[in-house]
Amino acid sequence: MKKEAFEYIWTDKKRTLFGLPISFTRYFLTETKLITRKGFLSLEEDEFELYKIVDKKLVIPLTQRIFGCATIVLNVRNDVDTPVKEIKSVKNPRDVLNLIDKQADINRDKYNIRGRDMYGHDFNPDFVDGDEI
Repeated sequence: MKKEAFEYIWTDKKRTLFGLPISFTRYFLTETKLITRKGFLSLEEDEFELYKIVDKKLVIPLTQRIFGCATIVLNVRNDVDTPVKEIKSVKNPRDVLNLIDKQADINRDKYNIRGRDMYGHDFNPDFVDGDEI
């Protein structure tokens, strides 16, 4: 089998009953992308560039917390199909979130992107101080 063109920094499966990785959803983190692969016979992959992450959240329901798992929710700018990505029920979620954050910062520095570049500006020159000109 052919070797992958890039190396994964982190990879894990979605955890199910009792925190066991019995699932056909797998997550891969590279230096620049996060890839979600779902399926058994027919595969579906979704990926996005890490520098596009604008917000992140850690959700720890009791059922996942018992088994040391949590869900990471990422809001991604300029992703048409799914602007909110969920990395569901993974082990060591705080470490994974820190790893994603670190790689996102590295990529933002690489492409010289700052927070103000991630948001659009809705400037209307005909509308000043609540009055139209």
